[in-house]
Amino acid sequence: MPEPVTVRDGSAERLSRMVQLPTVSAELAERGLADFDRFRELIAELYPLVHEHLAFEQVTDLGLLFHWRGRGDADPVVLMAHFDVVPVDERDGWRFPPFEGRIADGSVWGRGTLDDKGPLLVVLEAVENLLADGFTPARDVYLSFGGNEESHGAAAVAIAALFQERGITPWLVLDEGGAVVDAPLPFVQVPAAMVGVGEKGVLTVRLTARGDGGHASAPPKTTPTARIARAVDRLAPNPFPKRMPRSMRAMLSSFVPHTRGGSRLLLRLLIALPWVTARVFSRLGGEPAALVHTTVAATMLEAGTADNVLPSQATATLNLRIAVGETVESVVAHLRRVIRDPEVEVTVVEGGDPSPESPTDSAQFAAIAAAVAASYPEATTAPYLMMAATDSRYFHRFSPAVYRFAPIAMTAAQRASIHGVDEWVTIDSLERGERFHRALIAAIPE
Repeated sequence: MPEPVTVRDGSAERLSRMVQLPTVSAELAERGLADFDRFRELIAELYPLVHEHLAFEQVTDLGLLFHWRGRGDADPVVLMAHFDVVPVDERDGWRFPPFEGRIADGSVWGRGTLDDKGPLLVVLEAVENLLADGFTPARDVYLSFGGNEESHGAAAVAIAALFQERGITPWLVLDEGGAVVDAPLPFVQVPAAMVGVGEKGVLTVRLTARGDGGHASAPPKTTPTARIARAVDRLAPNPFPKRMPRSMRAMLSSFVPHTRGGSRLLLRLLIALPWVTARVFSRLGGEPAALVHTTVAATMLEAGTADNVLPSQATATLNLRIAVGETVESVVAHLRRVIRDPEVEVTVVEGGDPSPESPTDSAQFAAIAAAVAASYPEATTAPYLMMAATDSRYFHRFSPAVYRFAPIAMTAAQRASIHGVDEWVTIDSLERGERFHRALIAAIPE
């Protein structure tokens, strides 16, 4: 990694200014595009060398694509992030106002500091510092920033389509995803840079039951609300098969050299007995369980118009994250079998299959691991399967090396603050994140 003559101070202040723009994509109809347009203008103001030296292309109203020409014509690198954020409920009682961007206690506080303006900022910081030193990458680098990732990512869809239309297949795509954590598993207490090599599919399903309405004083034997309640109840405990994905085996293997005693023995047993591992993880619940099966959660219920009127229709909306090895079609068929009620209509609102798993024995994964070593030398780099969806899923359809990692250290409390309350990032993480991207870009092979 080339050592820059200077690394600019003030990254915290620059992130604070980004946070102060409430780019809430879910509220675009009410808020309009003004803050999104200001964000684009803010990038030009805060990163003058990026603005001067990188070609810029607006893709839809909310897609920002920057092109940094390299020395050679090999397949390019695409560094992704998004600048929209999820809504805030002011009643939740934030420590600091969510869109103030307060700098306190060695951290920047506010909505988007972790998801995903902090990770976006460290990309721009690294590029600006490299440009200041007159550096030119070995191959082209694209910066792809979406403004509606939290609302289904239409900007990223358009950007990925643009690459396909132009016949450009990226050598490496890196988006948000994993982070540097201090305890990746309950029995593995080592710092780890968790790099997502794939992601689960996303599926939204609506369950609908219909019947005759009427007065609540004389209810029939089975009502639409009862049918929906029974259907949701039949989906708990989780009815989907448990299996150990390839990436999970690689993840466990990467931890073995960094553990001792009982933990090392347990890891070796889990690697050797994948069918046992899948069942053990499913019993752990939470994130470990989500690694080994399709998850299903009822997120919205709707029925009725008055407390003394039987509703003629009831609905439940389910959010599912589809495990590797399954598809939208197979999951919907499984839902119908488990619900066992032909009077409950199962409708796909939207859905996408899981991504392929990118390799861990590749030059691209090695480049990420080397950049981790330069920025978080205490951490081991481990692959894993992402539970959440990212904009990079639109690239994995035609690009063979798509990874998901934000070079930011996150405690369990910080991870819980994403889409929650009191989101914050440490200034030290911003500095290390810049170092990661500087090392990654500088080491890109020709």
